[in-house]
Amino acid sequence: MGKFEVKAANNGGFVFNLKAGNGEVIGVSEAYTTEDNCKAGIESVKKIAAGAPVEDQTVEGFETEKNPKFEVYKDKAGEFRFRLKAANGQIVMTGEGYKAKAGCMNGIESIKKNAPESPVVKVD
Repeated sequence: MGKFEVKAANNGGFVFNLKAGNGEVIGVSEAYTTEDNCKAGIESVKKIAAGAPVEDQTVEGFETEKNPKFEVYKDKAGEFRFRLKAANGQIVMTGEGYKAKAGCMNGIESIKKNAPESPVVKVD
């Protein structure tokens, strides 16, 4: 089972990482001003991740999905990335860059599987 780790951000505020059972980071948050806001972001991810559709922006003529959703896109370096958007359109989690789209899709599936039941722990 995975876990959410809450920690102080380098520039102030708080961030969280979702780690898979093997300890690998599969998603990271934006910075939140307070720990409570950070934990509210985690609750949002837990609630929406499993049922969020995937909008694949790397294919021509992709179909736009309603929020909440995962968006798959290519970054400036040509790597595949994803972001999870809440119902209000805010980005609540992003993934690392992947050379292959299959790796990116596996990251999304790992979040869908791990997020709903993962405990929240604070780390220093």
